Amino acid sequence: VQLQASGGGLVQAGGSLRLSCAASGLTFRSYTMGWFRQTPGKEREFVSYITWNTGTTDYADSVKGRFTISRDSAKNVVYLQMNSLKPEDTAVYYCAADRWGDTRNARRDLEYDYWGQGTLVTVSS
Repeated sequence: VQLQASGGGLVQAGGSLRLSCAASGLTFRSYTMGWFRQTPGKEREFVSYITWNTGTTDYADSVKGRFTISRDSAKNVVYLQMNSLKPEDTAVYYCAADRWGDTRNARRDLEYDYWGQGTLVTVSS
């Protein structure tokens, strides 16, 4: 399984970005796909997840109402639409895949088996 994250960049506060995670090698539709973010000196933080088969979603409280996760099954791509961005959203964003799809622990980064390389999002004030 390979995950390729893209779409990061520099944006002003209040702006929007859409991150993409292109997945290859996923053979089971039971996967859960997650987005996490990390800033220097801090632990990786859960942002959102989506289940590949049912499209069930969850969001961290800090992004709820501003971010939307979605997937395109035909293209094997997961998106994270980020609106009303704030300076505190600045981080490296990682996509990840959990091959077992157990959403009970889907907010935990240790649950995930595969990780993309990360894409930097910088929000200026």
